[in-house]
This record gives sequence, structure tokens and C-alpha cells, in this order.
Amino acid sequence: MDSGPQANDHADGDDGETEQKVVEEIPSLCMNCHADGTTRLLLTRIPFFREIVIMSFACDECGFQNNEIQSAGEIQPRGAKYAFRVERDADLQRQVVKSDMCVFRIEDLDLEIPAGKGQYSNVEGVVSGVKSDLESNQAERMEQMPEIGEQVAGVIRSLGDMLEGRRYPFTVSADDSSGNSWIEPKPGEAAGKWVKSEYNRTMQQNAMLGLGDDGPMPGEQASSQPTSAPDPEIRLEYHGHNLVGGQPSADAPTTNNVDVSADENIVEHQVYSFPASCPGCTRPCTTNMKMVNIPYFKQVVLMSTVCEHCGYRSNEVKTGGEVPEKGRKITLRVRSQEDLARDVLKSESASLMVEELQLRVEPGTMGGRFTTVEGILTNIRKDLRAQAFGLEDGDAPLPANGVGDSISADSKRSWDQFFDSLTEAIEGRKQFTLVLEDPLAGSYVQSLTAPEPDPQIESVEYDRTEEEEDELGLSDMKTEGYEVREAET
Repeated sequence: MDSGPQANDHADGDDGETEQKVVEEIPSLCMNCHADGTTRLLLTRIPFFREIVIMSFACDECGFQNNEIQSAGEIQPRGAKYAFRVERDADLQRQVVKSDMCVFRIEDLDLEIPAGKGQYSNVEGVVSGVKSDLESNQAERMEQMPEIGEQVAGVIRSLGDMLEGRRYPFTVSADDSSGNSWIEPKPGEAAGKWVKSEYNRTMQQNAMLGLGDDGPMPGEQASSQPTSAPDPEIRLEYHGHNLVGGQPSADAPTTNNVDVSADENIVEHQVYSFPASCPGCTRPCTTNMKMVNIPYFKQVVLMSTVCEHCGYRSNEVKTGGEVPEKGRKITLRVRSQEDLARDVLKSESASLMVEELQLRVEPGTMGGRFTTVEGILTNIRKDLRAQAFGLEDGDAPLPANGVGDSISADSKRSWDQFFDSLTEAIEGRKQFTLVLEDPLAGSYVQSLTAPEPDPQIESVEYDRTEEEEDELGLSDMKTEGYEVREAET
């Protein structure tokens, strides 16, 4: 006999021993009848996400039950928003993790579920729960407020049509400032079907999460808490010298401390440090910035932030210059190891596609990256494997078991095929075509024949769509004649 209630078994990847996940049972007070009930806790891992705690309460006296989830990890450095377009019955079964800080929306109905109880379900379960909640008091609503009741009845009918497949497609989204909510992805998604974007939290959102610099971090003495950000400076070891194209100008700063807000030109190949606030814990930290000139392209700014208090680290690439009139689509045919070693700048606004690998990276998902073709594919593989299987080394073999309690055999088979195909491309055993589509024309692929055209690179300009103009904030931007209007007001 088993010694206690247990969840699904899975094999340990290191020694092959069988590990069993135990459900913890805790006597708890029932908030409905105030009798003694039981709370069950299970720590489990969600594939392509992270660990969560599933909690279930049941009372034998009155039959009251309650289920919710909480994240077992820490608050993420940045907030995250997921958007998913439901187009068929199978999409309703996509898993959803909704933390207690998540705002879930059914975009087509402009219906918002505010932050509240954590939930682990699927799209169908979340939508069904909303429908049930609206139906619970509908009779009383129709008697007391008939007009509002009719409007709610229309929403209930629309939700029913969505659940029964009569209103495809529709879009749902999950916006979580803590970064601990999630909608399940699948390999080979069509463009725009599943989108993840990360963002820096506002001061109000950090306050809601209990983040701030009101007191010392755990284990930190109050006296060691910094009261101000560090002074801007150029670190001595990074002063530019003997660099082709990066010689400091005659009027370049000669002192260690440089005010980056002054009207002096920023010199290439020098690292500037300036004060910033950590996106993870809001405490003062330092951001290092370096301007680099990419031949036959433009100047770009490399930015790196490290927080000594919470360990937050980030690296970003920003392109400068004016907003171009058109976007640019760059197509690279990768046929050899030399092509894998080409430099690639993927800006934050660019999407990346490789049709042969069923790979698509939406704008904002990876941020700005300056690396090689091989490097950017390796980063994608490493990030996905770490999220799905908990592997720190991207080249480690996939475990046969223990990849997550809720991953299906079909889903694991699909991801195995995806990773195998991606590895073949990284190792040069599979030819493919990489496409960068950037509405701001801020991405770049190294040409091996510059300034002459490279036969393996095709660069095409295109007109931005109205949706892209709106998303980039260009529709409302006024660059001419604003002085007159400002004077009139």
C-alpha cells in the first residue's frame, strides 16, 4: 500500500530513481460553515512555464469546495502579456495559468476578469467560469435592472457561442505585472496567433507587488541601503584608444565623471555609466551604455543593466536615427557555416521567422539582440528548453520522462521534432531561410560582399500597415506644425 496520497510519478533525470510527488494535507477552517475541512497542496511544474502550487480545499460537512493556484517562484523581473487567437475546438484546450495578479480579457467582447483568485485551467475552463458567474445572478438582475440584464444576457449568449464553436475566431489575453501568468504555446504557430510581450512595471504596479526601496532587502543591514543613485561616469578600463573609427574627438571628455545629459557628443567605443532604477526591485542601479558603428548600416547603442540588490541582469540593443518612412524585410538564405557566422541585429520591433523550422518570434518577445545567426538560434533553443524541461545547458539531451505533469504525448512529440530540426540548423546540417521583418527598419544582417549586393540577402522596403502605425505610436505623432498649434493653446 502507498504511504499516502500521491500525484503522478516521474523518473529522475540524473540517477533514474523514481521520485513521487506527495500531496500535503493540512486541516483548515471552512469559511462557509466554520467546520473543519482539509486543504491539499501539490507542488508541480508546468511545461514551458515554471513551478506552481495547486491548492484544493474541501469540507465534508457542507460540501464546500475551492481550488486555486499560486506561483512557487519569485516575481519576474518584468511583467508579461500573452495574447492568443482561438480559431478551432483544439485551441480551447490550451492550458492557462492565471495568477492572483493577472487580468484576463476576452478582447472581442471587451470583457475583463480583474485580478483575483489564481487559477490553473484551459481557455475553455476560464471562459466557462466567466459564463457561470454571470448566469448565477441573472434572474435577480433581470427583475431589478432589466436593461442591464438584457446586456448581460447578450454577453452570456456570446460566451456560449464561443464555447460551442459558433463564434470563431476570438482573442483572449492575460496581462500579469508579476510575470507569473501564462498561455500555452505550440510549435509552428501562425503569425499573430500566440504573442508574448514583456514590459517594465510602473511604480504603481511595483507598489501592488510589494516592491520598492522603502526598506532593506532580506539579510541586508538598514545602514547599507543606498540613498541615491551612483554618479554618471565613464569606467576607466573602457576609455577608447587605438580603435579604428572610434578615436575620441578633440573635445571629447577627459575626466572620469561625465554628465550624459550634457550637450556633448557621445564617443564611439566608450562605455558610459548612468543612474537608473532596477525594473525588478525598483532600487537604484547602474546602466552601462556603449555606442557602436555597424559598417554599412548605422550606429547602435548597446545597453547593459545589472542590479546588485536583486541580481537582475539585462542586455539590449537600441538603434538610433529618425523613424524611416517604410519598414524593411530582410531575407537571408543560410547555406553554409559562413552564413551561420554572419552578424545579425534583431531590433525590439522586429519579428523573426524560419519557415523550415516552424519558428516565429514575435516583436518584443526577445527584445533587441546583436549576435550571429547561430547565436540567435542557440538562444531561442536554450530559452525554450530551460522553460520546458528545466535544462540549464541548451545542448543537454531531452529527458524521456519528467518533462512536466501536464504535457501530453502529442505535445512532447511536436516539441521533440521542433528541437531536433532546430539543432540540425544550428549545426549546419539543414539549410533554411531566415526572415527579419521590421516596421522600423532597425534590423540588420551582415553582408559578405558589401558594398556590393550579397546574392544570399534580399532586402525589400514595404509600407507599414495601419495596425503597425498604431502599435508603434506613429499615427498620433506630429512632427510638423506643432509649434503653431502649441502657441495657439
